[in-house]
Amino acid sequence: MENFWDYSAWGAFSLVAVLLIALLLANVLKRVIKPLRASLIPTSVLGGGILLVLAGLYRLITGDVFFDTAFFGGNGTANLELITYHTLALGFVASTFKSGKDKMSKKRSIEIFNTGVTTVATYLLQGVFGLAISVIAVIFVPKFFSAAGMLLPFGYGQGTGQAMNYGNIYETDWAFSGGKSFGLAIAALGFLSASIGGVIHLMILKKKGKVYAAAEDKLLKNSDIETANEIPMQESVDKLTVQVALVAVAYLVAYLLMFFLGKLLPGMRSVIYGFNFLLGVLATVLVKFVLKLFRRSGMNKRDYVNDFLMTRVSNFFFDIMVVAGIAAIRLSILKDYWGIILIMGIVGLIVTYVYNRIVAKTLFGEYMEEQFLAMFGMLTGTASTGVILLREIDGDFKTPASDNLVYQNFPAIVFGFPLMFLATYAPKAPVLTMIILAIAFAVMNVILFRSKIFKRRKK
Repeated sequence: MENFWDYSAWGAFSLVAVLLIALLLANVLKRVIKPLRASLIPTSVLGGGILLVLAGLYRLITGDVFFDTAFFGGNGTANLELITYHTLALGFVASTFKSGKDKMSKKRSIEIFNTGVTTVATYLLQGVFGLAISVIAVIFVPKFFSAAGMLLPFGYGQGTGQAMNYGNIYETDWAFSGGKSFGLAIAALGFLSASIGGVIHLMILKKKGKVYAAAEDKLLKNSDIETANEIPMQESVDKLTVQVALVAVAYLVAYLLMFFLGKLLPGMRSVIYGFNFLLGVLATVLVKFVLKLFRRSGMNKRDYVNDFLMTRVSNFFFDIMVVAGIAAIRLSILKDYWGIILIMGIVGLIVTYVYNRIVAKTLFGEYMEEQFLAMFGMLTGTASTGVILLREIDGDFKTPASDNLVYQNFPAIVFGFPLMFLATYAPKAPVLTMIILAIAFAVMNVILFRSKIFKRRKK
């Protein structure tokens, strides 16, 4: 019989409460401490860092794991990993529910396509350098996992959730001890790379007189919050409750898809469940299709999805994901790998910066700096990190750079999907995988710079 005064009844709540308190504390510190505010470090990253330092001090003093104490139910570290795993997919589900109603010109379609190709090409470049580092590292650290470098594009290019997912695959299927923590540490370095690299670049632009103060947040109009023909904000059920319910329905459908696919392909079960975010997106598309059918049949006369609230829901999940992901890093497990992790992080910063600088300068001349900052931020952190950097130079989002971040996902998924399967092959043949990634990178660049390459041939 469960006693309400036992830690087991309060452990899960205590864990979530501490994550949210860390977010609030980080927000206060960013507002009070000027260097932190100027650093552009996302609040969620700072919150996760606070918990990481707190857990490290607790381990140093007591010798115990902070999140595995009775206060958190005895298994807080495992729950942090679960929170990171689920919030990644839930954030994507909420984002997919939002409608895309803007019409695209031919030029804008080309720019969005090029942005998606740039995303995948950067993944490939990060993978080549990451694998090169891990393959060389095995010479000096024989017990090191030679395919660990594949976590660089997931940690930098796709963020905390995917870095942990693939770290978990390597840990469970390939005996890479500390795989999850390794991936999470790479993702944390990615956020630092975005912040440090972004600030340095902005300082250079400021000296050249190209950066002005970002515009203050404007008051939202009614049309920004609610469109015509939507369900009321408050009726017998609150509109926010409806949004959360729709996200839950879509994610439940995604789980059922994973369950049946896991039964059909038991040998790929860990990979299938590692793609929870992708199957979540697919399930959301199915749910949206069913809602449209109900609307056309006359069963529903109003729209249930509210873009403004869905954005808030997705941002909530992504904030929690980052805090939990960084807090879940087990520093003690990585004590022998810190040199490799730092080298990988620095190289990832340099190649991502240089490559995206070249692409922005060559293909996005009309808004080169805005496109570069948005892409560099996204490809070392997340899309929200890219937006943070972009706001410093384009506070009103007058350039198409912010839209490029949103709409590039479709071409990026189409071209990048094979990379996810290739990542599961990397432990078998890391050198061959590196060669394949290099060839794919060359192909992506032919596609990306097609207008320049074929124009020269014609001349």
